[in-house]
Amino acid sequence: MIAYAVRRLLIGIPVLIAASIFVFVIASLSGNPIDDMEARNPPVPLETRQLEAHRLGLDKPLVQRYVNWLGDLVLHGDFGQSTEKTLNIGDQIGDRLWVTLRLVFVAMLLAVLLAVISGVLSAVKQYSKVDYGFTFVGFLALSIPSFWLALLLKEAGVAYNQSTGSQVFYTLGDQDYNHDSFDTWGKITDIAGHMVLPTISLTLITYAAWSRYQRSAMLEVLNSDYVRLARSKGLRSRQVMVRHALRTALIPLATITAVDIGGIFGGAVITETVFNWSGMGVYLLESVTRRDVNSLLAWLLVSGIVVIVFNIVADLLYAVLDPRIRYE
Repeated sequence: MIAYAVRRLLIGIPVLIAASIFVFVIASLSGNPIDDMEARNPPVPLETRQLEAHRLGLDKPLVQRYVNWLGDLVLHGDFGQSTEKTLNIGDQIGDRLWVTLRLVFVAMLLAVLLAVISGVLSAVKQYSKVDYGFTFVGFLALSIPSFWLALLLKEAGVAYNQSTGSQVFYTLGDQDYNHDSFDTWGKITDIAGHMVLPTISLTLITYAAWSRYQRSAMLEVLNSDYVRLARSKGLRSRQVMVRHALRTALIPLATITAVDIGGIFGGAVITETVFNWSGMGVYLLESVTRRDVNSLLAWLLVSGIVVIVFNIVADLLYAVLDPRIRYE
């Protein structure tokens, strides 16, 4: 299993390189950040613009710029220079990745839990009021735009705070501006408080589709021959559901969870923007606005690694859920 995971990681390397080449070319051809300096009133002196172009490597051919970036990354772990002189891309990525990962991880965990519960209940009680209720909630969540749901939760939080006269829901930022002065428990509660509304928003959007997959998979398993055989042997209903049906029905959900991780990061971009979080989503938008090619490449590289790792974890879960699956 370890050898399989290593092989998958190695296969992901050329995929990341190909993606980085594509993003590098598109971002480089979309515009020159030095043009913004020339467009100012009064314009930045020519000598200053030339020095900035040299610092960013814009005075070199496109191919050489990419090769230099890749070489510095592989040999020195250097993501290159940002268009903002005061920013260190590596430090920025590290801080913002933690902010986004804690949101994505908790939202995915809650979405999977809700999807399994609602999907299993809907399948077991097919065409009942419970099934119709979960179906209605699922389709309602699917039809709501992610930005609108985030804004709705934000406004509801503000309204509740005003009605109670106390800060119950945090609607701006991923932590308090005095966060560093808190003790350990204060820091934990501060982060948790700021996560409530963004997590609910991302969870509902993600859970809706997954619950439908879980329902379909559970229905298929419940009608399979081996489940009927287990019931005919006199096994208790709970034992049949947990040991035989549910484990197999979780395999499609594990697959779609791994496939959707990229989409969840996309949803996090919108959620972080609405709640003004300093995570990977806002970092992506800032990089695009600044035409910061190196920052875009760093975002792509880190996000790509996260997606690849999640897909490998999903593949390894197959062997846990189904003993017949083995990776040699």
